[in-house]
Amino acid sequence: MKLLPLTPAGQTPIRALTIAGTDSGGGAGIQADSRTMAMCGVHACVAVAAVTVQNSVGVSGFHEIPPQVVADQVRTVVSDIGIGAAKTGMLASTTIIEAVAAVAAEVGIGRDRPIPLVVDPVCASMHGDPLLHAEALAAVRNVLIPAATVVTPNLDEIRLITGIDVQDDATARRAAEALHGLGAQWSIVKGGHLRTSDKSTDLLFDGDTFLEFSSPRIATGNDHGGGDTLAAAITCALAHGYSVPDAVAFGKEWVTKCLEASYDLGAGHGPVSPLWRLEM
Repeated sequence: MKLLPLTPAGQTPIRALTIAGTDSGGGAGIQADSRTMAMCGVHACVAVAAVTVQNSVGVSGFHEIPPQVVADQVRTVVSDIGIGAAKTGMLASTTIIEAVAAVAAEVGIGRDRPIPLVVDPVCASMHGDPLLHAEALAAVRNVLIPAATVVTPNLDEIRLITGIDVQDDATARRAAEALHGLGAQWSIVKGGHLRTSDKSTDLLFDGDTFLEFSSPRIATGNDHGGGDTLAAAITCALAHGYSVPDAVAFGKEWVTKCLEASYDLGAGHGPVSPLWRLEM
């Protein structure tokens, strides 16, 4: 695959920001975002929105960061360091979502603003453990997604947000239209969890045109952090000035490579891994 260009040593690299929760097991969340950004040659800035207690088996708890502290992290990073793109992950609560949306608008992050925003609307872990208070779904629909340059939910999140159970191409297209109708500039319906196909096909929609991005399905149970990694890779490409379709194409290739390089960790699901990049 064609990788993002690396900045020469000693020069300031492209910067990107992730606003998300931590993963104490290191497989997903801000850890996956930062690892992806580093391997893409992008300097990762972070705004921690929640701290989870989790391992490869599941999430046993989480602690929310005060919303003003989350917003202050974003504000101080953007005003001093500057970023080319941003993404959200686990935001946990209505008040954090509202604080992030407000500060994003203030500093120029989001749809139709200078800094593109990738919204990964994290609602639950891959084990089904909740990572978002139930009452915050309304804020995801009405506050967070309308701020998105591109929104990247998985199929379970699509079901929670839109009520559509994606089973095939027709329902995938309905879901993409529904997500776009909530206000996202571009919507992605990811096919990674649609196990009925031997291909993993992601559908991108801008309100007029559907674009498909397919890759062979990787036979592995070690896919922890795959959604975070895809969204982070898209964010890196957007920070480099890529168009949304080109950024999604890059992200799709990147996460496929990471799935191929995934490894066992603990007693549960291991993580996707960007360490294949070290072999290039």
